[in-house]
Amino acid sequence: MAVDFRPLSGEELELEHLLYSRQGPTLTITLNRPEKLNAFNYQMLSELARAFENASWDDEIAVVVLTGAGDRAFCTGADLSEWEDSLVARPHDYWKWFGAFEEMHWRLRNIGKPTIARLNGIVVGGGNELNIACDLAIAAEDVTIRQIGNSRGSVAAGGATQWLPLIVGDRRAREILWLNEEIPAAKAMEWGLVNEVVPRDRLDDAVAAMAQKLHDKLPECVRYTKTQTNFWRELSSALTVPHARDWLTVHTPSYETYEGVRAFREKRLPDYAEVRSRMSAGEGTQLWGPEVVTCSSCGTEGLPKRFSHCGVCGAGL
Repeated sequence: MAVDFRPLSGEELELEHLLYSRQGPTLTITLNRPEKLNAFNYQMLSELARAFENASWDDEIAVVVLTGAGDRAFCTGADLSEWEDSLVARPHDYWKWFGAFEEMHWRLRNIGKPTIARLNGIVVGGGNELNIACDLAIAAEDVTIRQIGNSRGSVAAGGATQWLPLIVGDRRAREILWLNEEIPAAKAMEWGLVNEVVPRDRLDDAVAAMAQKLHDKLPECVRYTKTQTNFWRELSSALTVPHARDWLTVHTPSYETYEGVRAFREKRLPDYAEVRSRMSAGEGTQLWGPEVVTCSSCGTEGLPKRFSHCGVCGAGL
């Protein structure tokens, strides 16, 4: 029985958080959660992987454009409200969540066609990892790009720590990843983080012009050229991303992650001084401190250092 690689239409894919629209040989995939600044939740990650695989099967598609709905955001990375609801409470599930994130990125890098990031709004955190996972990028002139992991309890090790040094150079990559400051579009182009910056009202024309240039090339040669130019990205990802998946899972129940996500919900900066105070006091970054206390009343061992009363018998510690 012959294998059917017939691609599905956008309607057949039954996507809830994406728009899948083809115009001639150009496919546009739109992150469609504008009310969440196009942050991706677990379902969107799964839908993106499916959409990228489907696009890779469609021989009538020459170029894939990735963009965000509305004009406020391209993508702001992971939906931290989902993290608070699901992953902070069940931190071991982060390993599963990251697996969906990793698969989505693999399918984007190995889509077999050139990809263009159409940066229509702010690009934050994992949203920038989507940007740099695309082959080329065109930004509206008022766009800013920012990594935020070190400020919010995570590490941008799903692509940014690996690829930014390749794209912008080591020192600039450290500035982006460590300081978490906004990079204006003009500076992003100067640094090589995007290919073009245009007035907002010319963004679609610029993307269409670049897509046409890519369409007017030989498809198999383009696909193999993409494979070859992806070498250093694939090598760095293979050596570091699986490790990052495990480390970030271990780090998810830490006080750093708890405070970073809680601060996001409360619309404030994390209390960095409190985190450092805990570390200097020998409490590490565990939420309630190291589990080293023994209750003198009932003998229960392994109680957290910050507990004032035993969780078993209620006696003061």
